Amino acid sequence: MTKLLKRVSLDKLMDLKIDFAFKALFGNEKNKEITVVFLNAILQKAGRDPIQSISFLNIEFSGEYKHDKSSRLDILAITDKKEQVNIEIQFSNEYDMVKRTIYYWSRIYAAPMKKGMSYRQLQPVISINILNFPLLKTKKFHTIFHLKEQEELFPLTDVMELHFIEMSKLIQDWKENKLDPWSDVLARWLLMLGIVDQRDQTVYEKIYLELEEIAMKDETLKSAFNRWDELSATQEERLEYEARLKDLLDKESVVIEAELRKQEVRAEMEARNQELRAEMEARNQEMQAEMQARNQEMQAEMQARNQKALAEAEARNQEALAKAKAEAEATKQKAVQQMNEQFALKLLERGTNIETTSELTGLPLQAIEALNRKRS
Repeated sequence: MTKLLKRVSLDKLMDLKIDFAFKALFGNEKNKEITVVFLNAILQKAGRDPIQSISFLNIEFSGEYKHDKSSRLDILAITDKKEQVNIEIQFSNEYDMVKRTIYYWSRIYAAPMKKGMSYRQLQPVISINILNFPLLKTKKFHTIFHLKEQEELFPLTDVMELHFIEMSKLIQDWKENKLDPWSDVLARWLLMLGIVDQRDQTVYEKIYLELEEIAMKDETLKSAFNRWDELSATQEERLEYEARLKDLLDKESVVIEAELRKQEVRAEMEARNQELRAEMEARNQEMQAEMQARNQEMQAEMQARNQKALAEAEARNQEALAKAKAEAEATKQKAVQQMNEQFALKLLERGTNIETTSELTGLPLQAIEALNRKRS
């Protein structure tokens, strides 16, 4: 049995999660048998019959974004059962993966429809997304979605099938010894994709060595390893791969920088809001203290006047006492009115608006407006 080719060192192998490298290996006409085995490893969990053969399709959609000229799918193949399979490899999180998947699915599903065709002639579309980032709220690295009834869960149709494979969760399972690539074909192939991690500058040599041993008994895996090695050693392919890698990392850096700036702006806004809240609280406390002090002064003044009035009234007869009480009450109301007006003037001088001044002093808006005109 022949050994694996080793034209490049382990640290020079291309990261197969970079779309260029992935398409060069799995989207190549020469490697169809590899792609068929890879797809069957993914689709067996959905209960579909094994694919016997595939044909690659080249479909280019009109621009997805304003400045895009076109959107080309990573790999689109049609199986011997007329099922269309779209494989997308995503190195960076662009925060629209679910909607993007449904958009691509709908375009592929509707693309064959021509005038005069029946809807029943449209064939199932299977979308497979291999993600280099966490996406879904589950610990599983492979999740599958279909259209099903909400309560009884019976399927509506088989034309839609969405797969999400999250590489970070796969690697975590491997680190926790939850995977057995010897018996699990899907784990075997996905771990191959995870050997090289350009984002973290990591190469999992243990995974490579284990898969290398398995490849001695798995001819298709061995073929994939050899062609991966050959691809990584080809100068022209290497240059294009490096250019694509740089482009992806540059875009990722821009996104990260934008997110960091957004967080900084949010922090600055929160800090400013806290300052404003503190200022408002301090101002409210100051106003309350002033009002309390003024009320105490008013109470002291009123108490002194009342005591004086009572002393004078004691020396007079009952008629004089009644008159003195009436005068004292009138004086009190006038004093309160004057003090409220003085307090209102102080508030207006400090920039307090008319409505707030009215609430704090109890004076009507017309009186506050008159005081404000008089002050001006």
